[in-house]
Amino acid sequence: MNSDTTPRRIIRLPEVCKAVGLSRSGIYARIQKGAFPAPIKMGYSSGWIESEVQGWIEQQIARRRSVP
Repeated sequence: MNSDTTPRRIIRLPEVCKAVGLSRSGIYARIQKGAFPAPIKMGYSSGWIESEVQGWIEQQIARRRSVP
C-alpha cells in the first residue's frame, strides 16, 4: 500500500491530451520511444496516473528552462 498521503488519480486519454497539449497519436508515439509515461491497464480500458503525467510536464518545463 502507498504510504504517501497524496491521493492518486487515474485519468483517461482525453484529459491527458488536454493536460499536455498533444494528440492521441503524439502521446502514443512518445510512449513507444519511452519518452512519456505508459498507461496502466484497467480491464478493457487504460488510464494514466495523474502524478506521472504531471511529472512529465514538470520535466518538459525544466528541460526548456535549462536550455541557454
